Amino acid sequence: MAKLFRTAIMGPPGSGKGTISKRIAQNFGLQYLSSGHFLREGIAANTEAGVLVKSYVERSMLVPDHVMSRLMLPRLEQLTGHSWLLDGFPRTLAQAKALNDICQLDLVISLNIPFETLRERLSDRWVHPASGRVYNMGFNPPRVQGRDDATGEPLIQHADDRPEALQARLRHYKDVAKPVINLYKSQGILYQFSGTDTDRIWPYISSLLSTKIPTQPLNACQPPVQA
Repeated sequence: MAKLFRTAIMGPPGSGKGTISKRIAQNFGLQYLSSGHFLREGIAANTEAGVLVKSYVERSMLVPDHVMSRLMLPRLEQLTGHSWLLDGFPRTLAQAKALNDICQLDLVISLNIPFETLRERLSDRWVHPASGRVYNMGFNPPRVQGRDDATGEPLIQHADDRPEALQARLRHYKDVAKPVINLYKSQGILYQFSGTDTDRIWPYISSLLSTKIPTQPLNACQPPVQA
């Protein structure tokens, strides 16, 4: 049995995390775990954590650390026999410490994208609220303008994707992400990638993962190897 491999991806809104995460999952066989998917799933299933999440989402408030951890950690504990990639969690230092209590990550990818690139991407971004599917009018438009490809339902543009709100949103991301990045840097597992084009960043990420993800059989009881 090959050693399990657990990784997380970080980046500001519009950084291409979703696109890169799906490529990692497809190319390296990691289970893709999106916090946004779990949020929507919890709300739809009306779980105790989902009800808590919904109370914040309906008021357009950030979901507190303890609620996010309560939603995410039990799901991760159910996947003890799987290798996975986390997208959207942990966002804060408190979430990172809570995750660290149940699981040691092998590697963390951080995307550094220039503000102007993020502004252009987000101003063209439209979302299908029920599924979380994201479209970009510049490079990934829907087949019918303003409609989701799968359901035909209307797409929306989030208020915080609009230019007037974007700068404050990105400043908030930097403030909360910095201590998380510093934590993983101190553990020696952080790898940062900069650029304006996801297709140009991807080969470097793919090359890194090719050297990090174990393929040889290992003792299942062997302790995790620090990256």
